[in-house]
Amino acid sequence: MPAPYLTAPISADPRPALSLAAQAPTFTTSQASSWWSSLPYPLTLFLNTESQEKWTSYENLFLACLRTGDYPTAYTCLEALIARFGKTNDHILALQGLYQEATAQNTGELEEVMKAYDEVLREDPTIFSVRKRRAALLRSVGKAAEAIADLTVLVDASPTDAEAWAELADLYLSQGSLEQAVYCLEEVLLVMPNAWNMHARLGEVVYMSAQKMEGGDQMKALAESMRRFCRSIELCDGYLRGFYGLRVTTGTLLETLQGAKKGQPTTSDPLAGDLAPPSVATVKKLNAVATAKLAEIVRRGTAGEKGWDGYSEAELKAAKDLIDRDTQRIER
Repeated sequence: MPAPYLTAPISADPRPALSLAAQAPTFTTSQASSWWSSLPYPLTLFLNTESQEKWTSYENLFLACLRTGDYPTAYTCLEALIARFGKTNDHILALQGLYQEATAQNTGELEEVMKAYDEVLREDPTIFSVRKRRAALLRSVGKAAEAIADLTVLVDASPTDAEAWAELADLYLSQGSLEQAVYCLEEVLLVMPNAWNMHARLGEVVYMSAQKMEGGDQMKALAESMRRFCRSIELCDGYLRGFYGLRVTTGTLLETLQGAKKGQPTTSDPLAGDLAPPSVATVKKLNAVATAKLAEIVRRGTAGEKGWDGYSEAELKAAKDLIDRDTQRIER
C-alpha cells in the first residue's frame, strides 16, 4: 500500500492534501474492483484484505477529499468505513458528523448537525469523539463560551486527553484568557512531555502574557518563555517556530535585562523555588544561536536542499523578515 495514504493531511500547507486527494479515486476503485466486494456480509470479512493500514488509508483519503472539496469521493471512503465498522461506532459517528458539517449549505443545516450531536450525547454522554466535534462546530459558528463549557466537561471526565486540553487552550487564547490557556498547555505537557510544538506554543502564550506585565514579573515570564523555546528546539533541532520564538524572546529579554538598574534585586525566591533570571551573557549566546540557525534554515530551505524542504514559504519568509529587520536596526 502506498505510504502517502498512511499520513493524514494535517499540515496547513494545502499541497499535501491536494496530492493525497488526487490519488483517492484510484485507491477506492482498486478496492471496489475486487471480485469479493459484491459478496454479502459476513462473507466479505473472510475474503477481504483486512489491515489497520487499509482503514487508516480510507480515513486519511476521506479527510483529504473533504478538505479539497471532493465530496463524492469523500462519501465513497465514508461508506467503506461505515460498512466495515458500522454506523454506531463512536469514531464513525464523528466522521459522519464531520462530513455533514463540510457539506452543509447554510446555518439551518449546521443546526441540524448540532441537533444530531445532541441526540447522540443524550443517549451516551461518554462518546468523546462526538463531543469534540460538537465543540468544534460551536466554535466555528462563534459560540466559543459554549465550546469551552463542552470541552471542560470532557477534560473533567478524561483528564489525559491531550487533544482536548490543546483545543481548550486555543479557545481560551482566542478569548484573551491567557492564564487559563497557560494552564491548559501545561496539562498537555503533563500527558505529552516531549511534544516540542506544545513547548513552543506555551512559550508563545507566556511571552504574550509578559507583554502585560512590568518589572520583575515581566522578566520572570520572559525567562520562562525563553526556557520553553529552548526545550522545544532541544527536542527538535530543526524546528523553525522554536528558533523564531527563541530569537524574539531573547531579543526582548536582552532589552529588559540591560535596561534594569544596577543593584536591582533579582526576582528569584529560594523558598518558592523560582529560578534566578538568566545572565546577559547567556541570553546573548542563545540569541546568536537562534539567529544563526534561522539564517541556515532560510538559506537551505529556500534553496530546496534535501532534508530542508519541509518548511512552508510563509515560515521561511517570516524568518527572513525577522533577520532582515534586526540587521537593519543594527546598521542604523
